[in-house]
Amino acid sequence: MANSVDEVIVKLSAGFNRIFNDFKGVYLFGIHTDGNMHEGEDIELAGIFDIEDKSKREQIWPIVGKIETEMDVCIDFYPYTQESFKQDEEIYQEVMENGIFFDKNGKRISTK
Repeated sequence: MANSVDEVIVKLSAGFNRIFNDFKGVYLFGIHTDGNMHEGEDIELAGIFDIEDKSKREQIWPIVGKIETEMDVCIDFYPYTQESFKQDEEIYQEVMENGIFFDKNGKRISTK
């Protein structure tokens, strides 16, 4: 299992940066915002891109799957544009209340 959620996010961000030039970063939300790994709990992430479509999702899932396997974690990844993210009211509200943003390089930018 990964040593930290931050480590997972850095690795995921590096994978996205190799393929996408429009990756903006990810929001971490849910139980893992306390910074600890929770065995049996998925790491919930909302990724922000300039463009989000079927083609991009087909490229995202192999990256997520590879990291899940390598780091022995489960990731719930939700790809969005900034606009579509705001339209998903339930997740957007939770992220704005309790989420943590990591920039495109996986650097923690804001905390709760």
